[in-house]
Amino acid sequence: MQRLKNGRQLLKFTVAKFGLSFLLITACLFSVVQAQQTAAQKYLISVERIWERAQHNAFTDLVEFNGKFYCTFREGSAHVPGKEGVNGTIRVIVSDDGQNWRSVALLAEATYDLRDPKLSVTPDGRLMVVAGGSYYEGETRLHTKMWVAFSDKLGKSFGRVQTMMFDEKAQAVAGWLWRVTWQRGIGYGVMYNSAADRNDALLLSTRDGVHFQTVTRFDLQGAPNETVLRFLPNGNMVAWVRRERESQNGFIGVSRAPYTEWQWKEQPRRIGGPEFTVLPSDQLIGAARLYLPEGKTRTAVVSLTTDGKLELLLMLPSAGDNSYAGLVLRGDKLLLSYYASHEGKTSIYLATLNARALQQQE
Repeated sequence: MQRLKNGRQLLKFTVAKFGLSFLLITACLFSVVQAQQTAAQKYLISVERIWERAQHNAFTDLVEFNGKFYCTFREGSAHVPGKEGVNGTIRVIVSDDGQNWRSVALLAEATYDLRDPKLSVTPDGRLMVVAGGSYYEGETRLHTKMWVAFSDKLGKSFGRVQTMMFDEKAQAVAGWLWRVTWQRGIGYGVMYNSAADRNDALLLSTRDGVHFQTVTRFDLQGAPNETVLRFLPNGNMVAWVRRERESQNGFIGVSRAPYTEWQWKEQPRRIGGPEFTVLPSDQLIGAARLYLPEGKTRTAVVSLTTDGKLELLLMLPSAGDNSYAGLVLRGDKLLLSYYASHEGKTSIYLATLNARALQQQE
C-alpha cells in the first residue's frame, strides 16, 4: 500500500474504508475522555509546600508588591499556646517567582499570642500587616488586642508592631478586626465579637491603617465573624461572612457607597477563613475551609455569586488543621496560599491554579 503523506490523506482513507461510523465512535470516545477530566486536572497546576520551620505554621495571607509575592502566617508551638506552649509570632516571607522563598520579617509582641495576619498595600506604597493578639493566663484567654506593622516602601524591612486605635463604638465591641481592604485611599475592615451573647460585626474605615472609625453595623445574626471585603468594578463592596451559630452557613452581602445599607443572602454551606478575589471576567472565586461530615474539614476553591450561590470547584490537598487562604492573580495564574496538616506537620502550601479555566467554567 502506498504510504499516506499526511493526516488529511489518512482521514480520507479511514472514512473510505470504515465509513462515517468510525468518526462517530471516535468523537464519542473523545467526549467521554473530556467528560472524565477531574477538577484537579482542569483547575490545578501545582501545589508546593513552601514553609515548615516552626512546630505549627498556620493562618496565611498572600499579596503581590513591587513585582514580588509576599506571604504571611503565624508561627507557634500549636494552634493556640496551651499550658506549656509559646506565644505565636508573625512571619513574612518573600519570593520573586513563587517557588523560592526567604524570610523578610518576624513580628512579635512578648506578652501576646499574635495570629491571623493579613496583608494589604497602603495608598502610600507600603505593606501593612494586621494581626490579632490574645493575652493568655495559663490556658485561659483574658482579652485580645489588634496590632499593625508597616514595611518600608521597598518591602525589605518592617517596623515594630503597634496597637490599633478605634472609635467608641468599635471599642465597645472589643473585638477582632480580621482584614483590611483598600479602595480609593480608604481602608475597610470588619470588627467582630462572636461571644455567646453577641452578634456584633462592625464595618470600619481608616485612612492611615492605625486609627479606625465605624461606618455601620451589619444586621446579621448567628455570630458573624471572619469577613473578607472586596470591590466590584462598579465600586460596590462585597462582604463574605463566616457565622458560628444558628445554621452556621456563610452569608454574602453587597452595598453601594457609602456602604451603610446592605443586601444579604445566605449560602448553602458552612465556611471558615473566607477569602475571594474578583477575576477580570467579574467572576468571584474564593477559598475557604469547608466543613464535611464527621467533623472533617478541607481547604476548597469555590465559585461565588452575590445572590448566595456557592459552587465547589476543587478540594486542595488538605486535612486536619487547615485553610485560611490568600489569593493573588497574575496573568493566567491564580496563586493561593494556605496551611494544612495532611502530611503530618502543619505547614504552609502554595497552590497555582489555572485562572483561564476558572473563568471558562459554565
